[in-house]
Amino acid sequence: MTWGNENMERMTTIIMNTSEGSITINLFDDKAPNTVANFLGLATGEKEWADPYTGQPSHGKFYNGLTFHRIIKQFMIQGGCPLGTGTGGPGYEFDDEIDPSLKFDKPYLLAMANAGLRRGMDGKVHGTNGSQFFITTVPTPWLDGHHTIFGEVADDDSKKVV
Repeated sequence: MTWGNENMERMTTIIMNTSEGSITINLFDDKAPNTVANFLGLATGEKEWADPYTGQPSHGKFYNGLTFHRIIKQFMIQGGCPLGTGTGGPGYEFDDEIDPSLKFDKPYLLAMANAGLRRGMDGKVHGTNGSQFFITTVPTPWLDGHHTIFGEVADDDSKKVV
């Protein structure tokens, strides 16, 4: 995957280039600002991440060359794992940004994949978001409140690619 973006009013638009074609996505900057900033930072190389093989810090464009490692027909496609297995990430985790106005009530939503909530060494519950994301292909209301929705596929041509 390769990335490009152009600023719009209160919304960033990215173009995700895949082997199947381009997917244009409108990001919800105002609804999930930390998640959008993380996603864009990894995509552009502005955010530091840890190489999953060496542990060394990197500022490379994290998503370039990664695959959609999980494709489930009539559900979603998932990408953002540097190992290609669904077990890798950027070497850090961050909390959900659940906006009650955003629901999984339609297809083609972009959301963070995660492993649920975990209790940290500090005794507090923390989110497990990192780099993995998914795009739904059908409404998935059972995911409401469990995953941060931070964008949606912008046009019909992009939906055909998904």
